[in-house]
Amino acid sequence: MDTPDKAAEIKAAAAALIAFGTALFGWVGWMVVLWLAAMALDYLTGTFAALYNKTWSSAAARRGLWHKLGSIFGVLVAAMCDLVLRVVGDNFGFELPMIGQSCLITPIVAAWYFFTELGSIVENAAAMGAPVPDFLKKLIARGKKTIDDKTGDGDNEE
Repeated sequence: MDTPDKAAEIKAAAAALIAFGTALFGWVGWMVVLWLAAMALDYLTGTFAALYNKTWSSAAARRGLWHKLGSIFGVLVAAMCDLVLRVVGDNFGFELPMIGQSCLITPIVAAWYFFTELGSIVENAAAMGAPVPDFLKKLIARGKKTIDDKTGDGDNEE
């Protein structure tokens, strides 16, 4: 098998996987994929920033991984809430805030974590000496603040 054929097979497999994921999870799945990619990039840039500044420690790296795992659990809880609310709504006949076939909780929580990861990535880039445009930092902060404001999380009510 020559290289162009192998490349075409890889592209076809990737396209099939993407189509399957989209059919199965829709746009919410893509939000989660983007968040997971941002999470991986944050861990990578955090490691690079720590190495650059000669502050890397395995204990801090482990804490970072535990933090990421906690975020994953947060999104899983949101997905479980969406599922239970859908089942309750379907079986008790009342309307819930839906978009298509899914509730709103998972994408909102994933977007909140996504903006958190993006903020950390630009902080890591700055820690490595890269200039980060102020408008980008403000845009990321505004994205997270918008979610906080729209969900009432900005009130700090518990």
